[in-house]
Amino acid sequence: MTESCGQEQTRWITTVIMSTALQDHEISTLLQRQQHRVRYSESVETGSVIFPLSGIAFILSDTQDLLRTGEEEFSKSIQKFINIHRNSFLVLSAVLHGPEEWSVMFRIQRRFLGSNLRVIPVHNPAETVKLMLTMAKVTSKPQADDTRCKIEMTKAQIIEKSPVWKMLQEYQLHRN
Repeated sequence: MTESCGQEQTRWITTVIMSTALQDHEISTLLQRQQHRVRYSESVETGSVIFPLSGIAFILSDTQDLLRTGEEEFSKSIQKFINIHRNSFLVLSAVLHGPEEWSVMFRIQRRFLGSNLRVIPVHNPAETVKLMLTMAKVTSKPQADDTRCKIEMTKAQIIEKSPVWKMLQEYQLHRN
C-alpha cells in the first residue's frame, strides 16, 4: 500500500451550533478560544451543542439542576432531542458523581433504554469540551476515512508479517 492515510497533522477546526442559552457559558468560550466556528440558534433544544459536519449532537445538563427541577419535564425535552438527532448524547455534569447523581443517571438510562441516546458523566466544562471535540473529530468524514485507511494498512501489515499466515501460504503451496 503506497497511499498516504493523511499523515500530515493539521489543526482540526469545525462548526458548532449551540442553543442561545449557552451563549455566555464557559463551554462556548472554550470552543471559541480553540478557533471553532460557534453559531447560536434559538431553534435548537435548550442546552444543545450540535456538530453538523460530524452528525452528532449533545445536550448538556447539570445533575443538580435536574434534581431540583424534576425529571418529567426534562424527559420530554430529551425525547424531543433524540427524535431529531440520530447520534445523540446526554452530558450530565456534576462536580462529584455521588449516589444521588448516579441514581439520576441510571433512571434516565433506563427511561431511554433502546433509544439512540447515550449518557455520559462529566465533571467540568473543560472535560466536556474535550469529550465533545474528540467524538466530533473521530466521526467527521475526513477523520473517519483516515482512521479506516489506517486500520486497513495495519491489517495488511499484520497479515504480511504474520508467521501463521506464512505457514498457511507454505501449506497451500505444498498442497498444489
